[in-house]
Amino acid sequence: MARGTKSHNVTGYQIYDEIARKRTQYSKIPDLYPELPEKRYDIIYADPPWDYGGKLQFDRSSRGVDEIDLTKNIFISSASFKYPTLKIEDLKKIPIQEIASDDCLLFMWATSPHLQLSIELGNAWGFEYRTVAFIWDKMVHNPGKYTLSNCELCLIFKRGRIPQPRGARNIQQLVRSPREAHSVKPIEIQKNIELMFPTQTKIELFARKKAKGWDFWGLEVMDSNDTIESAYEKENVLQQMLF
Repeated sequence: MARGTKSHNVTGYQIYDEIARKRTQYSKIPDLYPELPEKRYDIIYADPPWDYGGKLQFDRSSRGVDEIDLTKNIFISSASFKYPTLKIEDLKKIPIQEIASDDCLLFMWATSPHLQLSIELGNAWGFEYRTVAFIWDKMVHNPGKYTLSNCELCLIFKRGRIPQPRGARNIQQLVRSPREAHSVKPIEIQKNIELMFPTQTKIELFARKKAKGWDFWGLEVMDSNDTIESAYEKENVLQQMLF
């Protein structure tokens, strides 16, 4: 069918399926992820690469078959275009419990559609869900099926007891910080965790950048001269790197 015509049998997914396949990111190493460190941590901070089943985000011209305008390129976006995503079954296979201290806290980002799966994942890694550690107000909103989406949650899970000694006990749950590039989380969250647990061993899982005082693990990492503090300025020009 020529571009520019409309058909009740054609959808944006069909038109851009090949483009979507080409843009999807995959792990370039034999296993799903690198080997975990041979070390145990008191604090684990994770932003899992949730899989959305190939769901694509189109622009307004593709809200329905009758509204598709094939005379222009329909904007499409997906988490899997940015980094390799993993289904929940594969995330559960990563033996995070092997790097957790007997007394350990897990801070995990959970997108709203994956809230139930997030709790399942924390349990599979050997932790018990405790509460919402942080609510990130992105200061913008995304469209949703029910209400506009303004916030993202960082859950907290516990294994054993809360690591001692404690640091700050007056950290606010609500963090207001403008949304930056895709999947980049506010630097304030890690800084707040550091204030809460200043002396504990810490690791960031599925890391995309280095943070001073933290070990990191994942498929993406910035070059050795970059830190989390400079991430916002360089996010759009950095190339993905394997380590």
